[in-house]
Amino acid sequence: MKQNLIKQNLITIKNLKKSFGGINALDNCSLEIKKNKITAIIGPNGSGKSTLFHAISHLISADSGEIYLDENEISPNMPDYWIASLGIARTFQDARLFRNLTIQDHLEIALSQNDDSLLKSLFGKKENFDEKIKEILHLVGLNKPLNTLATDLSYGQRKLLDLAAAIAKPHSIMLLDEPVAGVNPVLRNEIKHILKELHKKGETIVIIEHDMNFIMDLVDYIYVFDYGAVIAEGIPKEIQDNKKVLEAYLGD
Repeated sequence: MKQNLIKQNLITIKNLKKSFGGINALDNCSLEIKKNKITAIIGPNGSGKSTLFHAISHLISADSGEIYLDENEISPNMPDYWIASLGIARTFQDARLFRNLTIQDHLEIALSQNDDSLLKSLFGKKENFDEKIKEILHLVGLNKPLNTLATDLSYGQRKLLDLAAAIAKPHSIMLLDEPVAGVNPVLRNEIKHILKELHKKGETIVIIEHDMNFIMDLVDYIYVFDYGAVIAEGIPKEIQDNKKVLEAYLGD
């Protein structure tokens, strides 16, 4: 791997492979995530998009290939919590929250850098994150009392809290897995605005999305997945006019 190539990217992935029961979820997947850009991963269901996120964050182990975060190779033996501590924040399509913890609990846990233990984050001596929490909740537009339990939030509000927790976590890159899946059109536009504001602040974001209309005026670069491989890449206009994408992704 050439160091000058790695230095240009926040994440560099080379020839990543992962199979389940003989089916290739990732098939020699290679891509580069530029710093301070929004990059989209699109493709049909089962094309390997979420598997890629799982491999980067070590929720699953890749069969082979290389992953670099900044200039450092992520060892296959690193546990997922260690990968997260290196500066990777992510959301999940199904908004994985603690049902019986409050909005404030979730954000305090995300903001805490002093201890990896959930129990100590909850019951130990806490830092005062009030101003930071207020700032993040204002950014995402989640106007609910801080003592509201996650289980008492609507689906859309849970998506916003999941995004808020990812923003709160100290990070250098955010992996967002379908942040607008299942939300109404008004909230979709609100989340797009949030992502644009994060982009202005210099965030590096990778977003999985099915709706090309949602990402076309949002992202800087797009990778198109099909059968675990990158079948096309480019700026939004190039992808929109790519015949291979229209055939494989849109079914034309």
